[in-house]
Amino acid sequence: MSKQATDFQKKEMSKMYRGRGIFKPLNTGWIDEHVACVREWVANVFFYRKGDTTLMIDAGYNYARLEEKMGWLGIRPQEIQHILITHQDTDHVGAVEADSPGLFRQAKLYVGEIENRYLTGETRRRVMFHLYKLPQVTIRNEKVLLTDGQILEIGGVQVECFLVPGHTWGHMVYLVDEKYLFTGDTLWFGPDGGYSFISALAEDNRLAVKSLAALEERLQQRGLSPLFLTGHTGWTDNFAFAFAHKDKKCSSFRRYADPAAPYDAYEEADDTEERAKGGFLKGVGR
Repeated sequence: MSKQATDFQKKEMSKMYRGRGIFKPLNTGWIDEHVACVREWVANVFFYRKGDTTLMIDAGYNYARLEEKMGWLGIRPQEIQHILITHQDTDHVGAVEADSPGLFRQAKLYVGEIENRYLTGETRRRVMFHLYKLPQVTIRNEKVLLTDGQILEIGGVQVECFLVPGHTWGHMVYLVDEKYLFTGDTLWFGPDGGYSFISALAEDNRLAVKSLAALEERLQQRGLSPLFLTGHTGWTDNFAFAFAHKDKKCSSFRRYADPAAPYDAYEEADDTEERAKGGFLKGVGR
């Protein structure tokens, strides 16, 4: 179903969200010497490289240009043996769904045990304020099921898992080497700071807001101030900016006056190989 769902989103969500200033994806490029991003229309697909290990964080859409854009970064699909999945929405797992081109058939997937209930059919994903039920996602890769607070070591990289339910029931964020927090669809960055992610796409908005506040507290208690990397907006190293509006959610119906946001983020003509090789990608809230 990933190809059908991908094509549907590109067409219908482009119409729904154009001009609202909501989607602000990074272009393809490196953020620093360890973290790279591939832009797939509105989605950020991240890679973390350390020594001989390259982790992929989320697998984006069923997107025809993924291998091409990975090549701009000097990353080959064959290198990817481990993929961290924040949640199972098609724009985060399309490249590993059963009907995908199969670039990552050999990769092991890491997914929360609660989130995995969508994949087994025990739970159905609902969006648009629970009015619309999404098709079940089918993935055949080997999976490692994760729990809240679990710490993994993958090829010399430390990965800590934080459960942040709300957008989906089992959404995970990943703290990598205590320096980088890959937040999936937990955080949305507006021009004035971070909010809980888009309201119409959440299983439970109240729970999402509560989870975001709990995430802030966990980081504060440990004195951690990582780079925050989001699934559909940018990145920041400004802790206060990231949690500036943690008690509010991004409204699907509001227009956000943000000159940095493209009119239609599904148009990606400005995402080029030349730009991908032109220097590090800038953060927000700095």
